[in-house]
Amino acid sequence: MSDKFLKDTYDLETPQDTRAHYQKWASSYDAEVGANGYATPGRVAEALWSKLPEPQTPILDYGCGTGLSGEALHTVGFQIIDGVDPTPLMLEGAKAKGIYRTLSTFEITDPNPLKKGAYKAITAIGVIGTGAAPPQVFDMLMHALPRGGMLGFSFNDHTLDDVSYTSRLNDWLDMGAARLLFREHGPHLPGMDLKSDVYIVEKA
Repeated sequence: MSDKFLKDTYDLETPQDTRAHYQKWASSYDAEVGANGYATPGRVAEALWSKLPEPQTPILDYGCGTGLSGEALHTVGFQIIDGVDPTPLMLEGAKAKGIYRTLSTFEITDPNPLKKGAYKAITAIGVIGTGAAPPQVFDMLMHALPRGGMLGFSFNDHTLDDVSYTSRLNDWLDMGAARLLFREHGPHLPGMDLKSDVYIVEKA
């Protein structure tokens, strides 16, 4: 099996490139990331559950892809999970897993695709980063949360090297607009020797 799709992910430059890439990757995505030991979904899910152990609290899985993140959320105890993703073929994989309450798509260039205050918790697992969602998506997700809402997300090593991403998080924390509840560096894709930071942030 080739890791071409996975390696090419970090070189994508535009939203249109990203959407086309994931459309082509959809059928082999689970197998390819699974072969590389994709660990971040489980780590984010466990971290969120440690701060919000509420099975009936609806979770929005932003950028849910084929549903590996939703599976991880379901495994730790969350029972009401809605997924959104800009890639229809990836959503077909998510639907097949049978764990989402609702699944919907959005236009990848829409700067505000979410209804504000609709979810107490949002996850963006392996979503915000180099070759994927741009830094401003972090701001969009934080603005979509109500006060006291939580965002569970990850930055892989490539993203941690790009100050345009980490500065968004630091701006929210430094202004007192958010509180850092959890941060841990650990395995992301062990097969590629790639790690990630996992975060839980609460909107102040």
